[in-house]
Amino acid sequence: MLFELLSDIVATDDVLFIVKSNAATCEVRSDSLNIKQKEKWITIGDNDDPAHMHIDSELIKSAKFLQEEKPERISFSVQFFDGYGDRVLAAFFTKMYDGTKTIIPSRKKLYEDLNQKYSSIINF
Repeated sequence: MLFELLSDIVATDDVLFIVKSNAATCEVRSDSLNIKQKEKWITIGDNDDPAHMHIDSELIKSAKFLQEEKPERISFSVQFFDGYGDRVLAAFFTKMYDGTKTIIPSRKKLYEDLNQKYSSIINF
């Protein structure tokens, strides 16, 4: 199910994947990325591209659809956690608002449809 969820997210335009550790942050946009799985490794992007990521599917234990209140907007994301409850990957849905800071209904529907398909909290 992890591969299916990531595949659906990668297929969505204007998603920003963020991998964060204590010392570094990596950001990769979903636009035109490929996704494949070989054994336990899910690869987003192509090995030959300058930016790609490898995800150990055995270490991702859960995911949550989160809507977080920010000062002028709501942030929409799917966040992935390891067995210790630490976030290891996040997919932020970007370009959710127009120039007047009004939510774009079609973008919100994309997010809500994925949330409904997988549920708000997923255990792998």
